[in-house]
Amino acid sequence: MSSFLVPAPGTLLSRDIADYPEGIVLPVDKPFRWTSADVIRKLKYAAIRHFGKKNLKVGHAGTLDPLATGVLLVCIGPACRSAQQLQDTDKEYLATLRFGATTPSYDLEKEPDRFFPFDHITEEAVAEVLPRFTGTQEQVAPLFSAKSVDGVRAYEMARKLYRNGDLASLDTAALDLLQRSTITISSITLESFTPSRQLALDNQLVTTFTSPEIEESKVCNSLSINADLPQAANASTPSGRINLADTSALGLPEAVIRIACSKGTYIRALARDLGEALGSGAHLSALIRTRSGAFSLADALSLDQALSLLA
Repeated sequence: MSSFLVPAPGTLLSRDIADYPEGIVLPVDKPFRWTSADVIRKLKYAAIRHFGKKNLKVGHAGTLDPLATGVLLVCIGPACRSAQQLQDTDKEYLATLRFGATTPSYDLEKEPDRFFPFDHITEEAVAEVLPRFTGTQEQVAPLFSAKSVDGVRAYEMARKLYRNGDLASLDTAALDLLQRSTITISSITLESFTPSRQLALDNQLVTTFTSPEIEESKVCNSLSINADLPQAANASTPSGRINLADTSALGLPEAVIRIACSKGTYIRALARDLGEALGSGAHLSALIRTRSGAFSLADALSLDQALSLLA
């Protein structure tokens, strides 16, 4: 691994990028509802001003979905040469799954499209099925993903189907269009389980429905997130365009699962597969990348801390 600089919070960086011949890597805790590209744009602008170098390269090693938080490795200058090496390392995630409903994106970026029985989803049932998902296996990515199909991003095709209301064909299209990827899940453990209709509204993300007829329509409406919640502290967030559905009021059984896996693993697709394995459906309601290679969430800088290094 290259000997790039990984600055600690409060570090004063030189104004000369040449002082860092191997470049700089910033492990950033990506804010909620920011895209990875949003983070890069923000830090690249600050880095260009700080170092006075207009053609400075800034990139990331491994995309995180907008509704995920956690470790995003930002490479500055010569460290961009190590981006692929950093991206190829194993990852760890803490995923929250809700059983009994699916969404086209397999997370809360799209509203639920199908509902399934969930009375049989218990802590014991979830714990029993998890070992089936360890080891090397093939996985089909979500159609709402950056996978390329004949030069076209899969999410572009998914959006067209979604706009046309052709929700039933999304999973079929993913199977038909996307090549299966080989992934490895080295460990998967159940951290906690909340039975149906007993969800505790704790310090996790909670929104409210805009429509009071939720039990009749079974459709979840999107809202902006509460500004007082974790990861929403930056008033300058550029990602208000990211949709956020709410399935909390449905009272679905919920499991928090820790996953250690190889690069290229889609946790949203794993949620889909776990729901199917349990004879139901499932979607992600929260996702945190707790580790990327040697970088853990405890090492990560907030976006404000990363920007302060380049003030």
